Amino acid sequence: MDPLSWTGGLGAFLNPALAITAALCGIVLVVQTGLRMGSAAVTLQSNPDGTLQGRGGVLGALDTALIYLVWALVALLLAYVTVPLVMPYGSAGILGEITRRLLPVWIALVATFALSIRFKRRLGLYGKLFDSTVGMIGLALVLFWVYVAVFVGIFDMIVTHDYLRQVSGLKNALPGVVAPDGTEGAIPHYLLGGDNLARDIFSRVMAGSVFVIAIAPLATIFAFMVGITLGLPAGYYGGKFDTALSFAANLILAFPVILLFYLLVTPEIVQTGIPSYMAAFLFAFPLIFIGVLVNTRYYTQPAKRNAIMLPVLGSLGWLYLSAINASGTVIDFLPAWADLFDISVLVVFVSVVFVNAPTVFRIVRGLTLDLRTRDYVAAAQTRGEGAWYIMLWEILPNARGPLIVDFCLRIGYTTILLGTLGFFGLGLSSESPDWGTTINEGRKLLLIYIHPALPPAMALLSLVLGLNLLADGLREESLKD
Repeated sequence: MDPLSWTGGLGAFLNPALAITAALCGIVLVVQTGLRMGSAAVTLQSNPDGTLQGRGGVLGALDTALIYLVWALVALLLAYVTVPLVMPYGSAGILGEITRRLLPVWIALVATFALSIRFKRRLGLYGKLFDSTVGMIGLALVLFWVYVAVFVGIFDMIVTHDYLRQVSGLKNALPGVVAPDGTEGAIPHYLLGGDNLARDIFSRVMAGSVFVIAIAPLATIFAFMVGITLGLPAGYYGGKFDTALSFAANLILAFPVILLFYLLVTPEIVQTGIPSYMAAFLFAFPLIFIGVLVNTRYYTQPAKRNAIMLPVLGSLGWLYLSAINASGTVIDFLPAWADLFDISVLVVFVSVVFVNAPTVFRIVRGLTLDLRTRDYVAAAQTRGEGAWYIMLWEILPNARGPLIVDFCLRIGYTTILLGTLGFFGLGLSSESPDWGTTINEGRKLLLIYIHPALPPAMALLSLVLGLNLLADGLREESLKD
């Protein structure tokens, strides 16, 4: 069997067409720019029916040509994705086989967007996101990696080889290399080549998405629980309580982030049990938040409140004990049958929550200081509502816009932090497929082989870019409310 080229037989037709179309787009843009610099400013004029008049002359023709060329580029790029699905194995090259492996992701994305656009007027702020081109692009990038993580982590699809298996002769092998006979895998090629330990780069990048998607959003949610639970009363009550919490938050933020991470994940600190005690403290905040939320909502209906709180807090309490319990640490008290799961990256998780929580606290505190003076807060106080009811059911919903935007941005920051930890080898196994570790392994021979480090770097870049674009789209739509 021969090695795969990047586009195979498909490239013989599409590559020249793509190159010509892209060159024509560039030429049209250059000519447009030159003509506009030497022509008078164009004023918009309306037709009798109220529509805007189209631009005439050479500039109008160039505008029309550019539109058609852009659509031609989109059609060609879609052809790279769709045509390989009906071609025999290997005939569409590396890109074609990657597209074929990602078929479940494409189907999930199309279904998600089709349903979301169909019912967008019923989906609140999420539905309004589909009125923003930037927001839709960001959502597509984020959902792409979410679906990759789901299909890899739950259904064991997409990956082609065991991401830990080392195959003799494939050390730093180039993309499309043929795996030796007898190598276990879904296909007989390493699509993106091998790394310096002869492991499949494509499978490691896909598997690395599970680590990022599982840790970054969940750690951000925990950080928001801590920040909201402390930031609301600090901003609402003020006084010494606010001063003490603000001082603690500023003290934590005064430390350089990388130094703080390094201190928390070093073996000496881990052996003292400090991260385990921090987990026991920080992981309690979701319990407190949800308990107070339910209690303030149904405090006038004790029977209904108890019926909801007992099973909810019981289940969350069990999850809490399972999360902080880790064999071989200072907190190891649950029997094996009661320990639902083992967080192997507990130190990393706690470090991310600890670093992000103070920033969330400051944002929530600032929003509360502003919103507590609004008329609806005064009306709730006149009705005799309790302080926590006002904070959770009057102030917090009206602060959701900035918090949702910050949540998306903070997931991006957390993704970068996780990549940084992996790059420096802090708190993570050297065999971990996370993108930071994979980039670190590839950069050692970057001047000789670029292919081991480039795919995980592009994956990290695309996810963070998608989260930033998604946050921009949400900010744009929230400001219209």
